[in-house]
Amino acid sequence: MRLSARDLVKAYRGADGAALRVLAGVSLEAKGGDLVAVIGPSGSGKSTLLNVLGLLEPADGGEVWHDEVKVSHLGRRAQARVRGQRIGYVFQSFLLIASMTALENVVLATRYVGRDRRDAERAALALMERMGVADRRGHYPPQLSGGEQQRVAFCRAVLNSPDLLLADEPTGNLDEDNARAILAELRSQASARGALVVLVTHRADAAALADRAWRIHQGRLEPA
Repeated sequence: MRLSARDLVKAYRGADGAALRVLAGVSLEAKGGDLVAVIGPSGSGKSTLLNVLGLLEPADGGEVWHDEVKVSHLGRRAQARVRGQRIGYVFQSFLLIASMTALENVVLATRYVGRDRRDAERAALALMERMGVADRRGHYPPQLSGGEQQRVAFCRAVLNSPDLLLADEPTGNLDEDNARAILAELRSQASARGALVVLVTHRADAAALADRAWRIHQGRLEPA
């Protein structure tokens, strides 16, 4: 796939009513097989950019294209289909559902794509085995360590083999061993499977894995 962002603008209104512009005309181009990194300090707009690219929140201006489709201007239902079928998310805060087991959380990714349940469970267990959490499949998120929760969340993100994988500080809560495992899997998603991976990070070792890196500064992207 090819991802194009054109002149994205996003602002939030503070308690005093003043507008804080987080994105001030961001543009980028990337394609399948690339791992690209966006770096910058906390509060610089990295997560906001990822949310806009992933159709989790709308921009105030600009466009997001997937191949030849302007997905930023689709209706809510059409965007939900795009998210379910083409996009995987790795969140820093995991966002696992506490009332569901690890396996159920992973399989939840197939909810919007109509995948056979048994096939989905087999694929989920294979992923969990590779990530070292298959033995925790019947446990609930509060019973898992931070590293285990992140690996379960990663399995959920890639279960549908998404064209676009968005990773928001995926190693921020992990020890070095788990961080290296997640980064290696992200690299493999791009190089072995041909997915486009957009990684938001403040880690130099994570950015070093990228084919290209941008720094977000004053609401704009510049080469890192």
